[in-house]
Formats: sequence, C-alpha cells, structure tokens
Amino acid sequence: MIKKVGNTDILSKHKATCHCGTVELELSLPNGIEKPRRCDCSLCRRRGAIAASVKLDGIKIIKGQEALRLYQFNTRTAKHYFCSVCGIYTHHQRRSDPTEYGFNVACLEGVNPFDLGDVVTSDGVNHPSDR
Repeated sequence: MIKKVGNTDILSKHKATCHCGTVELELSLPNGIEKPRRCDCSLCRRRGAIAASVKLDGIKIIKGQEALRLYQFNTRTAKHYFCSVCGIYTHHQRRSDPTEYGFNVACLEGVNPFDLGDVVTSDGVNHPSDR
C-alpha cells in the first residue's frame, strides 16, 4: 500500500535533505509518516518544524555526517542534529522515547508538511520526564 501526503507518494525508503543538500538521509517509512506532531518546548516552538518518528535504525546518514552538529539542553537527553552549513534541523533522538528519532517532515523530498493538515501539538513545556 502506498501512503500519500498531498500528491507525493511516501516511499518505504525515502530521501530527506537539509536545505543546501549537504546532509542527506535515508529514512525507512514502511507505514508512511508516523506520529506527526509539533512541540511547544522552548526549542521546538522556535524552530517550528513538524516532526515524525522512526526507530533508531530507521535513519541512515547517506552523506554529510561531518556537517551535522549536535545541540543538547536542559536534561541533555535529547540529541538535536542540524546542518552546520544551512542551519536546518534534520532529526533528533527523542527524549520521551530514546529508541526513536524524530525527523523534520519538511526535509522529506517532495513533501510539503502543510499537506498533513492539522497536526497535534505535544506539551513539551510540561514534559513527563520533568515530573
């Protein structure tokens, strides 16, 4: 079964890139885009991206590993990666589920994240790990 976002087929192995193309990822998306969400934590509300999830083995860095930079804050559990050339957030190892990566849906080739329609917003300000 082919999953679609707007007019774009979501392939089971789908390419994702930063804005300048320095970083290229291959994502395993056999069920399409899973758990799309926004977050209102201090970082996510500033970057404004829609994230979705894959297991840790669901992202393969094809090129640009050397250009990826890591940013961590607060508990330093989540690992946020961005391209050091263009600054685009590509993915992060999740704090709420460290067995998954969240990825920037807007980095998927051919996908317009606005085609997802309404997307749930997670309460990152009151994160369960902070209780």
